[in-house]
Amino acid sequence: MSEQSGQPTVRRAALAFIFITVLLDVLAIGIIIPVLPHLIERFTGSTASAAIWVGVFGSAFALAQFIASPVQGALSDRFGRRPVILVSNLGLGLDFVLMAVAGTLPILFLGRVLAGITSASISTANAYIADVTPAERRAASFGMLGAAFGIGFVVGPALGGVLGGVDLRLPFWVAAGLALANFLYGLLILPESLPPERRDGFRWSRANPVGSLQMLRRYPQVFGLVGVVLLSQIAHYALPSVFVLYAAHRYGWGEDRVGWVLALVGVCNVLVQALLIRRLVPRIGERNALLLGLGFGALGFAWMGLAAVGSVFLMAIPFMALWGLAGPSAQALMTRQVDEREQGRLQGAVTSAVSLSGVFAPVVFTQVFAASIAALSGVDWSGLAFLLAAVLLLGGVALAARVTRTAATIPIPPSGESPLEERASARRA
Repeated sequence: MSEQSGQPTVRRAALAFIFITVLLDVLAIGIIIPVLPHLIERFTGSTASAAIWVGVFGSAFALAQFIASPVQGALSDRFGRRPVILVSNLGLGLDFVLMAVAGTLPILFLGRVLAGITSASISTANAYIADVTPAERRAASFGMLGAAFGIGFVVGPALGGVLGGVDLRLPFWVAAGLALANFLYGLLILPESLPPERRDGFRWSRANPVGSLQMLRRYPQVFGLVGVVLLSQIAHYALPSVFVLYAAHRYGWGEDRVGWVLALVGVCNVLVQALLIRRLVPRIGERNALLLGLGFGALGFAWMGLAAVGSVFLMAIPFMALWGLAGPSAQALMTRQVDEREQGRLQGAVTSAVSLSGVFAPVVFTQVFAASIAALSGVDWSGLAFLLAAVLLLGGVALAARVTRTAATIPIPPSGESPLEERASARRA
């Protein structure tokens, strides 16, 4: 009896470890959000030039993730999740040090590329969740992972805005410390989730981006869901690509105000991811949660793009936060349809496909923003990038409604046991 009751404790402990790991990772990334565009602006000398370079930086970051994510996913299927996460976190910490001391725009650009490679471990964290969580609980577990993102974006940008007011480079040093602390935390505490008997061989033919995307084609419903996630992620790039410069241009917000607004975004996201998902998704189903989340995301972007004053912009944030229902629901639907031995490759392939959107999306949104503020028509078009994001999410609603008509009916395994619990049951037998 005690041994059986101990298995959920093992699973909860493993989830807590990966939650803290992702939280520290996101904190490190969130701290530099309010200051990176302004640091680029310092190198370029103008807001319009900085907007274009922010897009280039974002595209390079995404291209690095596109290449690195399937490699990391395949490596985690072969050698386990723990070593991949540790090496990635160590590399991220050292990369923040490089960006902190960068004296030229090319060095800062190199640092951003390396950050794209090292931060690809998020796909491994998702595979970790799939390893230790039974199918019917994955939406809630992915929601907790989303809550880690939300908390990171509550504290990170707010802290980054305050630190950036002291020195634009100080947030990079703090981010380096957090990432290296994350590495030490994982080195001492993080358990392995994938036992040797469930590991798969590593082959470059499957670890490259093209091979990983071909793997998705074997699962038609997963392939369609990746299309939904792709549209959602393209829309997401509207925020990190133009928000800092947009807020300064339209509302006159500086680094500190931007940091606090992003913190408010994070608070709302945490409430949705940590509290609402685990209560709402079991009641309405993953399919309905996916459609509802995408719809609220479209509403939030349209609201933001049309907001003429900052107070109206702030009113859109709670609606935008409900977009958070979509991601965990899509992840849960996808993981049910893929063999356990391929969860790492699945997450690597999904992250790679999503990263592909970042190769061009930041450039598109920053170019749209640059053109909108240069317009001389007498009408304020500066919110056009957010309106474009709203249209993309409406396209995601239409595609999700089509591809999930059958995906939502996939049965949950009757045992309801996580892989950790299954192995414990086998040992007791």
